[in-house]
Amino acid sequence: MAGREDAATILRLIRELAAYEHLLDQVRASEADILRDGFGDRPRFECLLAERGGEAVGFALFFHSYSTFEGRSCLYLEDLYVGERVRSLGLGRALMARLASLAVARGCARLELAVLDWNPARAFYRRLGFDHNTDWLPYRLGGARLEALAAEDGTSLSV
Repeated sequence: MAGREDAATILRLIRELAAYEHLLDQVRASEADILRDGFGDRPRFECLLAERGGEAVGFALFFHSYSTFEGRSCLYLEDLYVGERVRSLGLGRALMARLASLAVARGCARLELAVLDWNPARAFYRRLGFDHNTDWLPYRLGGARLEALAAEDGTSLSV
């Protein structure tokens, strides 16, 4: 499991992943964000690192979600990345096996992830036994639209 001392490495790997996905311009995370949210008082994610020759060459960043239907937590894989020069060496599979082991040990109902429609990793996930869930469609609200909806909160609910 990655520790505080790995924050800069995690950020480097996030940037490598973003460059691979042609989304580097969207990375806003800083090392301070990684430290606060991964290793602060209330960690919001965990991270596994894959190393080869003493160098971190891949990572799996994940967090717990909750299934109301199952009544149990789940693991959600936010990012999986293995550097191009070390692909096909089994590191991705090893990271996924470790995640599956953690999910089972923690009593999780399932391991979930999302993958870009063009990403060849889709075949990798199918080989591991993942199902492509076509019944559910992802939605996202962010930026100005998130702020606009939040502005409507009259806090009149008893929450």
